[in-house]
Amino acid sequence: MSTPTPPQPPRRVLIVEDSAVLRHLLMRVVAGDPRLELLEAVETAEEALRLVPRLRPDVISMDICLPGMDGLEATRQIMAHFPTPIVIVSDTLGGQTTHVSMNALRSGALSVMEKPQGLSGGAGAAVAQGIATQLYIMSQVPVIRRRLMEAEPFRHKGMWTRPLSIHPRILALAASTGGPTAFARVLGDLPADFGLPVVLVQHMGASFMEGFAQWLDQQVALPVMLARHGMALERGRVLVAPGNQHMTVGTRGEIVLHDGPPVQGQRPSADVLFSSVAQVFGADGLGVLLTGMGEDGVAGLGHIRARGGYTIVEDRSTAVIHGMPGAAERAGAACISLPVHEIAPHILRIMAGSPIPTEGPSDP
Repeated sequence: MSTPTPPQPPRRVLIVEDSAVLRHLLMRVVAGDPRLELLEAVETAEEALRLVPRLRPDVISMDICLPGMDGLEATRQIMAHFPTPIVIVSDTLGGQTTHVSMNALRSGALSVMEKPQGLSGGAGAAVAQGIATQLYIMSQVPVIRRRLMEAEPFRHKGMWTRPLSIHPRILALAASTGGPTAFARVLGDLPADFGLPVVLVQHMGASFMEGFAQWLDQQVALPVMLARHGMALERGRVLVAPGNQHMTVGTRGEIVLHDGPPVQGQRPSADVLFSSVAQVFGADGLGVLLTGMGEDGVAGLGHIRARGGYTIVEDRSTAVIHGMPGAAERAGAACISLPVHEIAPHILRIMAGSPIPTEGPSDP
């Protein structure tokens, strides 16, 4: 007879929110979920910084626009001194608010979600459940002091041999939790004259996607924009899947958006994008699956590899959450696993016809 698994203690939450109305809404969300325990709810970053070393919360709900020190600086200080999972709870006003939220993600926050407008009725209950689940999941992510943007070049342990005999015609990328930082690193390491069209899926609330594309455009040399239906693929341009629509590539080299059902619980879905790349570009497809939770992208990446394309996943050593790339490795969908700071150099070596390592995580 197996011993029952003892119940897990609730995850302890610190709320930082200057609006009294929203602070009480979030307190109700946390208090109403048995998986969570409310430690404290404060209205300034300074109060939060004073409490974090003493309370040691499992997760922090962080507002961005705070009196005095803002949520971005608070995130930076917490991650530098007391690394703690942080979920940004933000308005979706666009412009500066979204820009600051994205910078908080780059500074170590794990995810961003929209502030609740209310908790009444069925829709309100769904919002409350979503917030509570996000806090619960993120509370279990191990966070450490990282300096990935300044990381040393990765040295592959395998032998370097003949050039890979593929000639990519498109680069497709996907990520979930931790994606904005990973995209900024990978795309930021590519030159302004990069010779492939780039398409990407980021799991994020639909209301944040336009702001995310604008933010990413400011971080990298390549032009980045939100994709529109029928838009042509162009070399050196990055097209981001819009919120709540699947993005695929068409046979005439155009973007196709549609409202099909979610795949792996996601819309847009990495599986949908990668599968279309495999179908249209075959062996000339290059797919990259970065940090994220779940298994979206695994099957699609496998399709790219099965058609003779080349596939890269982010290594455990840098992924905020190794769920998606780890699942791709186990499924045999990855040609190679690399730390995030070595992915762009590897892509450029492929395109230049330079030698690459023969040994990947799932080579046949």
